[in-house]
Formats: sequence, structure tokens, C-alpha cells
Amino acid sequence: MVLVKVLLRSGSPNINYENKGYMNLGYACINTILSTNKIMTNRTMRHKTLVEKGIGYVSELALANVKDLRTIVKWNNEMGIKLFRLSSNIFPWSDEYIVEELEDGIEICEIMFEIGQIAKDKGQRLTMHPGPYNCLASPTRKVVEKTIRELNFHSQQFNMMGYEPSHYNKINIHVGGAYGDKKATLKRFCENFHLLNEDTKKRLVIENDDSPNEYSVKDLYEGIYKEIGTPITFDYFHHKFNTGDLTEEEALKLAFTTWPSNVTQCCHYSESRRKEKLDESIRPQAHSDLIYEKINTYGLEPDIVIEAKSKEQAIFKRVI
Repeated sequence: MVLVKVLLRSGSPNINYENKGYMNLGYACINTILSTNKIMTNRTMRHKTLVEKGIGYVSELALANVKDLRTIVKWNNEMGIKLFRLSSNIFPWSDEYIVEELEDGIEICEIMFEIGQIAKDKGQRLTMHPGPYNCLASPTRKVVEKTIRELNFHSQQFNMMGYEPSHYNKINIHVGGAYGDKKATLKRFCENFHLLNEDTKKRLVIENDDSPNEYSVKDLYEGIYKEIGTPITFDYFHHKFNTGDLTEEEALKLAFTTWPSNVTQCCHYSESRRKEKLDESIRPQAHSDLIYEKINTYGLEPDIVIEAKSKEQAIFKRVI
């Protein structure tokens, strides 16, 4: 068990929280405690600003982002957090330049490698979840081409950190829609998967959706895993809206079978904001601020990203 002492910037006194249990719990992208001191990794700009200020300004923002990422990863180590999802906005407008050729490119690359070493030192697992505009199964060629560039660049960032390609540093995406024909879309996803570079293929994982019109764990198992061997990230909350006729235990364990034997399964967990706030006007799929229920892993020991709005504080404050 790891005792962590957190100073909550909301005005609360220092409180000791206990990270209970055997699961590795992590959070995504933003550290709410450090962000009060403007420690963040998502500094970006509009494209108009890029044109006006030039690549030099991109270099400045990217350098600030990686410096703060180093601070967050160190903080996670100190707090005993061993799982963290990186922001996809560390490098603004990454299509427009080569990182190594930026004005601060050498320093940026040195810091990225250092971040990898810091994470490895305490066994902190780093992952990524590119945004929903990444649609490998899109019927539109330009969308697929942009998605391929984006996913390959995410993989490149792990290379910069000194990681060998594997699903340990997962790059998590969704299929991205049904486009009127789920079966044809899954086939197109598998075909376009082969256009990715080899490192990206070895990191890509696919996540179940929260709509019956899209893809359950069972859909992904039959249509993607069986075809190209891509592991499935089980999202507990999404499963509640799209079971695919599997129980939670069945879906979790089916997803488990898709992960390589030498890589710990990774899952996502969140709860209902509507239930938390007792407000029926809130969208059912909206995420809560905190976590209130016991996470049942049915005898498995997965890594779990907590997708709650309070980020790292949701881990320390969890009731169970």
C-alpha cells in the first residue's frame, strides 16, 4: 500500500489518502493539483497563430510542454502512481514540422528521453489516447491518411522516450463510427491497419464504445482481434451502454485474452455523472467527478485508467 500526502488547492488542509488494493490505478493527461501552478502539457494555438508567429513559437510551446510533462511524471513517481495517459497536444500542429529540426529540438528530444527514464525507474506505465478525429476506418481517404500520420507520430513520441514498441505503451483508439455498415467498417479498419508503420502496429489497441450503434467488446473481438490481433481495452462504463450480450465479467475476461502474455491488460473506468449529481438532465454517458463504487476485476489484475473529471484526486479520494 502506498500512502500519499496531497495538498488540495481548493482550500482543504493536507489530507492523507491511501491507494488501496493491488490494482495499478492511473489518470489521464491533466494533473489538477499541479495545474494550479500552471504545470500543463497541452499548450497549443490556432493555426492562424502558427502562421503569424511561425515555427519558433511552436518550438517554445513544445519545450514548455515537455518540461512540464517531466514534472508531472516525477510527481506521479513521488505519489506512487504507476499509470499515466499522456496528452495528445504536447506537440501543437505536429504535421507542420519535424521535432528534431525545431529551434529547441535537441533539448526537447533530450527531455523526452529523460521522461522515459524517469517513468521506467519507478515502473510508471505511460499510454496515449489520440482524439476521436482519428478514424482508421473512415471511408474518406484524406481522413485515413491524416489518421495514419497522427498515430505514427504518437508512436514516435514513445520512441523518443526510449521505449521498445509494445502494447505496454498502448496507443488507444476507437473504430470511429459505423458509417451505415458495421461489418464493412471493421473490415476497412483491418485493411488500413496495415498502412501504419511497424512500431505503431505494435502499440495500437482498440476500445469498446458506449453506443449500441457502434462496437462492443464482442464486436471488436470478432471483427478486429481475430483478423489482426489488436488487443482490446475494456471500458467498464462504456460496457454498461453496449454489452454485446456479455456480462461485465465476460467482457472483461474476453478482452483480457487479447493482450500479449507479457503485457498487463489495461482498462478504463468511470462512473455516471448523472447519478453523482442526481440530475436527470445530464447525458447518461457523462463521467463523474469522483469514483464511488468498488472496481470488480473478477480475479484479474489489470492496470486501470480512472477517467473521472477530478483526475488524480479521484484516485486518492476513492471511497473503496
